[in-house]
Amino acid sequence: MSRGGREKSTEGPERRCIATGEVGDPARMIRFVVGPDGAAIADVGGKLPGRGMWVTASKDALQTAIKKKAFSRSAKTQVSVPDDLLDQTEQLLARRLVNLISLARKAGQAVTGFEKVKGLLETDRARLLIQASDGSERGKSKLHSPPGKDVFIGCLTAQELGLAFGRESVIHGALTAGGLSKQVKAEGIRLKGVRGMMGGKKALRQGKDDA
Repeated sequence: MSRGGREKSTEGPERRCIATGEVGDPARMIRFVVGPDGAAIADVGGKLPGRGMWVTASKDALQTAIKKKAFSRSAKTQVSVPDDLLDQTEQLLARRLVNLISLARKAGQAVTGFEKVKGLLETDRARLLIQASDGSERGKSKLHSPPGKDVFIGCLTAQELGLAFGRESVIHGALTAGGLSKQVKAEGIRLKGVRGMMGGKKALRQGKDDA
């Protein structure tokens, strides 16, 4: 996939992670740039100007990049790293994923509610099952993901899913086929990695008091 979450051509360029040294698909990495103040900034949308520094979308890789001062080494100049860079990156990814799911809802490509989700999953139109990380495991186990790879997203909280669907909280959601489902899948993979598969511990904040 491209930086923006679109499907990447198999002949497209790969990127080297500045933390691990491994080369991989940029769709599963996070681009960073050096801001005007000399600080590292997560460019989750891939649109900020400047030379990109790529890190694998995982909590361990980001912690390694910070600990080993990989940003300064990659930029070949002193780069300051905010103490909360990991949290900033996580929040940006969560907001991006929530916004994409919201777009899918407005486009008629997403449903919520146990019965509606169950009904969609029983058809061949379902492409993704999304469930809140802090929802009841017993309730979530009653729904099964559609066939395929990476078809389940479980790294958002009920509050975050609620933001996406215009409600206070949401436990179950599902997406139909379409370009948005591909982007949601890509962003879900990145957020899951950065949250270290513990998406229920940190929620996307809203309001100036939590910004």
